[in-house]
Amino acid sequence: MKKMWSWRVKGFSMLVEAKALWTLIILAAIALLVVCVSVGVGDMYIAPQDVLKVFLGWGNAYHTLVVETLRLPRVLIALLSGAGLAVSGAILQAVIRNPLASPDLIGITGGATVAAVAVLTFFSDGATSLVVPLYWVPLAAFGGAMVVALLMYLLSLRQGITPFRLILLGIGFYTAMQAFTNLVILLGPEIRAVQSKTWITGSVYGSNWEQVMIILPWMAIFLPLIFFFARHLNVQQLGDQVATGLGGSVHRDRVLFLFLSTALTGASVAFAGGISFVGLLAPHAARKLVGSSYGALLPASALLGSIYVMLADLLGRTLYAAHEIPAGVFTAVIGAPYFIYLLIQSRNRT
Repeated sequence: MKKMWSWRVKGFSMLVEAKALWTLIILAAIALLVVCVSVGVGDMYIAPQDVLKVFLGWGNAYHTLVVETLRLPRVLIALLSGAGLAVSGAILQAVIRNPLASPDLIGITGGATVAAVAVLTFFSDGATSLVVPLYWVPLAAFGGAMVVALLMYLLSLRQGITPFRLILLGIGFYTAMQAFTNLVILLGPEIRAVQSKTWITGSVYGSNWEQVMIILPWMAIFLPLIFFFARHLNVQQLGDQVATGLGGSVHRDRVLFLFLSTALTGASVAFAGGISFVGLLAPHAARKLVGSSYGALLPASALLGSIYVMLADLLGRTLYAAHEIPAGVFTAVIGAPYFIYLLIQSRNRT
């Protein structure tokens, strides 16, 4: 019999396998280790003990400058955006009931990208500065993501979405969003075009504390909300009739989760760009580690997504010293073969 760990506070309760809980603790420790390694590795190597001293406030002035000003904001953006995209993917797979669903594959990331690039391009002074507050970027990205998400949801309500139909729709949405993005870039200043091309691939280059302070509230609000409602995702997996019989409002819950998913995607894309396959790969890996209960699956996905993007960024800025490779290149190199594998598996089942 499986050992379970339960937690109940007033009207909130959570039930997690003891094995899954230990897995989450190990993943959290790995994520912390990757953070320490990432802020220590670069053009100037900083030993782990010196990184720890900086975190504790005992580091020397030069190490503190490098870690806190130059590297830590970048690592935190990678951590937060990776968690956001991974949890968003886990939600979409539950709501659409399709193992191939993820923000980038069904076009939600593309919608967020169009809106974010539009703000960066049309509300720019022609150089590198925005003429509107920076928090407009995640708001615009959320709006663009929501438009695509609602279209996909309406299509899934009518006839349902098989894995292959999802891919076809995703290709259509992705192509349309890419065309709109390229049009926006062409209409904007040349310097923004160069920046946008790198950003679209998925990169946390140039991240700063202002961006961290903007994305942090989005994650601090929406991630706990999603974890709180995790049991509703479990009920959704039982089918509409069973979920309704248990007292759940199926369509209300789906719209709520769709809103939360697009909010995470919008905030993540706003400052990390179109990093691909995180929302597909992380939930599948989490499912193999902690099972299919969303009480453990969602936090495991968040941790794996963070680790995935942080490692991709670390490789991108250290593999070739003379050139920095966007993190999205490495996530695609790993994610694309796994996506093909899932596609073949889905075809064999049908």
